[in-house]
Amino acid sequence: MKKIFLYGIFLYFSNFMNAQEVKPDPNFHVYLLVGQSNMAGRGKLDEESKKENLQILMLNKKNVWVPATDPLHFDKPESVGVGPGISFAKEMIADNKKIKIGLIPCAWGGSPIKVWQQGETYLKVNHPYDEAIVRAKIAMQKGVLKGILWHQGESDNDSIKAKFYKDKLVSLITRLRNDLQQAELPFVAGEIGYFNRNNFINKEIVQLPKLLSNTAVVSAKELTDKGDHLHFDTPSARELGKRYAKEIKKLQGNKLLK
Repeated sequence: MKKIFLYGIFLYFSNFMNAQEVKPDPNFHVYLLVGQSNMAGRGKLDEESKKENLQILMLNKKNVWVPATDPLHFDKPESVGVGPGISFAKEMIADNKKIKIGLIPCAWGGSPIKVWQQGETYLKVNHPYDEAIVRAKIAMQKGVLKGILWHQGESDNDSIKAKFYKDKLVSLITRLRNDLQQAELPFVAGEIGYFNRNNFINKEIVQLPKLLSNTAVVSAKELTDKGDHLHFDTPSARELGKRYAKEIKKLQGNKLLK
């Protein structure tokens, strides 16, 4: 009888805890930010970088939601700066007061596409892909994953590596969608800056929408670098974020605005 009594108490509390589970907020839209340095952001910080918008949150290094300010990323603290994330979020909100945007920063400066798969390490101690999946799932406990923003390619921008790039990108997207259990999760890739010398990668990236459904590519035309022929300057990083928002909205059918 004692065992039955204890088991009954166990079932009661189990059911009680399950009833208390908080479901993800359908008005909290979360986005995974992945790739290398231009997604992480290398633009110069300014006064705009310090401003908070309570509708825009970021998952910090400790996996805690906090108000989003630049720099969003923490891959290389000595060089991280303004990227496309916050301007993207502002465009996604527009005048919609009902929703909040949650950004999941997971980009790693300098990372080639080959390290964006299970078990691969970067800089000896980091696991970019595995970390992104873990952090995305943490974010999904609170909000609804609405899309992935990808900016990467500078580390693969040569005549040899570029030939294999689109196949690796398709594999990456398929892998992400499988691991996050969303077969048609919107995915937007960005072109690398046209200021990069010998730009081979963009010819591969622009083919993506023909290869996979619910994908799009953001143009980097007319965007400028910060003087190093590699990284977007602050205004261009923010413009890039706006372009990402435009493409994500198209993929989502502008449902966020209805």
